[in-house]
Amino acid sequence: MASLKSLLSEVSRCRICAAQLPLGPRPVLQCSRSAKILIAGQAPGSRVHASGIAFDDASGERLRDWMGISRDVFYDAGSIAILPMGFCYPGSGKSGDLPPRPECAPQWRELLLAQMPQIELTLVLGQYAQRYHLQAGARPLTELVRDWQEYWPTVLPLPHPSPRNNRWLSKNPWFAAELLPELKTRINQILDDEAK
Repeated sequence: MASLKSLLSEVSRCRICAAQLPLGPRPVLQCSRSAKILIAGQAPGSRVHASGIAFDDASGERLRDWMGISRDVFYDAGSIAILPMGFCYPGSGKSGDLPPRPECAPQWRELLLAQMPQIELTLVLGQYAQRYHLQAGARPLTELVRDWQEYWPTVLPLPHPSPRNNRWLSKNPWFAAELLPELKTRINQILDDEAK
């Protein structure tokens, strides 16, 4: 099995779907063998493509707020891994960014996940990640997130933290009232245990 360092080097040179990427390949992810929390997202947006930093946008600000952690903690690869379903910006369509490129996950995902044996909690953001990690099929997002305790305490399905989901969040106040306090407590516990 390849080492994580060599895998990440291969990922950085990946060109498997270069012809379909409007801005070209620029894989954006964060991994380490010691990471305890995995954020399984969709794909980088254009702002993240430009900066090369995962969740370096409004979605990231909201996600860090949901998790109850600072930017410094969020970007500590020794604690938190960020592994989207597609590592490169896929381009935009009529109603937002296009789906993650389908070539990426089969090529890299299992190899990288196998290199992170310490993961205690996986946050699964959006339908593509939920289909992969939860085998959720076409299960509606609201139902999947409302039934979050089915997967707890090792996996948590979440809506994408994008501002596009403001309406969903306002229609589902139980999310902030019931689920987010549990998430913050769990993350705090994992990070505290790691610091001991």
